Amino acid sequence: MRGFTNGLTHLVDRPIQYQWNLGDEEVALNQWIGKEMHIEFLGEKRCIACGRKVNKLYQNGYCYPCVTTLAETDLCIVKPHECHFANGTCRDEEFATTHCMIPHYVYLAVSSQVKVGLTRKHRQWTRWIDQGAVRAMLLAELPTRKAAGEFEMEVAKELPDKTDWRKMVQGITSDIDLKEVAAQVKERLPALWSEYLLADTPIYDFLYPVIPETMPKARSISLEKQSVEGKLLGIRGQYLLFEQGCVNIKKHAGMFLEVTAR
Repeated sequence: MRGFTNGLTHLVDRPIQYQWNLGDEEVALNQWIGKEMHIEFLGEKRCIACGRKVNKLYQNGYCYPCVTTLAETDLCIVKPHECHFANGTCRDEEFATTHCMIPHYVYLAVSSQVKVGLTRKHRQWTRWIDQGAVRAMLLAELPTRKAAGEFEMEVAKELPDKTDWRKMVQGITSDIDLKEVAAQVKERLPALWSEYLLADTPIYDFLYPVIPETMPKARSISLEKQSVEGKLLGIRGQYLLFEQGCVNIKKHAGMFLEVTAR
């Protein structure tokens, strides 16, 4: 099958059920685990926003004009605390109203080690699974993305806000008591943040479809540079796991691929 890839989607189940969107076709991926798989880039790229054919893509699938004009590709998306909506310089006020000026969660998650992160309210499942989290819990609810970003920055003084993807794809995680970490974070926070803290939030566990006792090489494979041929060992986060390395599908969004499994 052939099509433009636009990342993996999933159903929250045990284990996580993955689909791969290839153009108009949606492929159930779990059934391919353990099978020989071939993925090849066919040389064509299209912007996932405007569909324009381009030579180079940015920020996981956007053309340069879209990167420099769309609100969803602005720097404040990856640095929410730098939101500039109040300054009147937002690229798209409608986007800000529906995506940023709404409640956001700050959470703790374990993908490789414990980390802090944020996500829009009700989108936490997608965020946790995309990051390959094995455990996660909500910490606080803030009224806007900017406020959540500022809260996250305060917590990040003590905890990392990044995932070690190499350990994550190999299933190397820390045995951490998230409830204890959350209690320590709350104790250290300045009083001004206390009104946003959530009480008695449960811990959620996630199981990824990976062949037991297999160990993919912690090497990132670029499909633009090489094709992939080998047994699919599993899926974790946005990564397809192979013996020779891992393919981050989200980073290849907008690329036209040929995919076969047998």
